Amino acid sequence: MRCDSARSRPRGRGRRPIVALLLGALLACGGSEGPTVRVVVPAGATFRQATDSLARAGVVGSPWLFRAYAKARGADRTVKAGTYRLPRNAEWSDVLDALTDGRTAVGTVTIPEGFALSQIVPLLARTLRVPEDSVAAATRDTALRRRLDVPTPTLEGYLFPSTYTFADGTTPHEAVGQMVGELERRWRPEWDAQLEVLSMSRHDVLTLAAIVEKEARLPEERAVISAVYHNRLKRRMPLQADPTVQYARGQHTSRVLYRDLDIESPYNTYRHAGLPPGPIASPGLPSIEAALFPAKVPYLFFVAHPDGHHEFRTTFEEHTKARLAIRRAQEAAEARAPRANQRRPDRAPGGGR
Repeated sequence: MRCDSARSRPRGRGRRPIVALLLGALLACGGSEGPTVRVVVPAGATFRQATDSLARAGVVGSPWLFRAYAKARGADRTVKAGTYRLPRNAEWSDVLDALTDGRTAVGTVTIPEGFALSQIVPLLARTLRVPEDSVAAATRDTALRRRLDVPTPTLEGYLFPSTYTFADGTTPHEAVGQMVGELERRWRPEWDAQLEVLSMSRHDVLTLAAIVEKEARLPEERAVISAVYHNRLKRRMPLQADPTVQYARGQHTSRVLYRDLDIESPYNTYRHAGLPPGPIASPGLPSIEAALFPAKVPYLFFVAHPDGHHEFRTTFEEHTKARLAIRRAQEAAEARAPRANQRRPDRAPGGGR
């Protein structure tokens, strides 16, 4: 009896003949396993929908017979939703075990651009179903940091933001290695020549790219924001980047207050000139490109409007006027709508004390 050619339901007067036939069918099903395929069982899917997905993927040849087998085993109501990696032509018992206990389920996690390790670690821990401490330890892997020439205590900024799928049993070290490997895969060989032009290391560029990632709200402004910081670095001016102060504080707030600027930390770019010790988040590809190829503009200052776009200026006098104009416009808007929850513009680089 071939599983993929069963077209008629077995007839019998009692449950035992049916079960016997199903068990016989099971012996005929499976054999040499084929290549693995990805099967998704959505949350809330019925067992019929799950088996139809298995059939479309070629994991089972006869969905109705597989459903009957699962019902005979009393396992047709215990299937878990998730993404599975299953071999074609697998033994039905193995397929059913995978669906009911999730042993071979894979976890999918999306790391957004601009996420810091403090946000990535818990996400990864939930996906891998391991303690957060074990994931945090993997981000401090000495051998991996040495290979990448990372001078900071963690791999902050090196876990590339993307969507990842991890097989069941993936260790934190393997997952972190996969995410770092994605950064290396996305890094273009020709960018190494640009590092020479900028007299920067890859670590420097990732550090700057992370700041750009946190500052930019509009894609077209990334290269201009990058240019502001490059221009400041060339003039040995402090970067005065609010996101680095928030990183030093250990928490994100909508505004950086004057008292925050006195935090003693190498990441406080109001107190310490030059780049901070390392990235403050994981930058995406557009921000990395912006850090490598800044716009050819003379700006040294920028200030944000409430909607997130920025005004760029070359002199501190011009910058002060821009800040004042934005503040007055914001105060006027708040006066017209006093109960609206308006967002004030963030402090800009070179904003002064």
